[in-house]
Amino acid sequence: MGGMKMDQDSTKDKLKGKGNKLKGEAKDTWGEITGDAEKQAEGKMDKLKGEAQDSVGSAKDRLSRK
Repeated sequence: MGGMKMDQDSTKDKLKGKGNKLKGEAKDTWGEITGDAEKQAEGKMDKLKGEAQDSVGSAKDRLSRK
């Protein structure tokens, strides 16, 4: 895989991760405010998904620099 493609992929993963973390934070907070445990759980799952995507992006960055 080329270095430039890997950099683009890692950036895309990181951006998706940040988006999911923000979405998750909003859902988590909304669920907490409204007492909606299901929405709060969805938010926590979205945050975890975002953290995983961010980690994948960081791993791709490290691989492309080797």
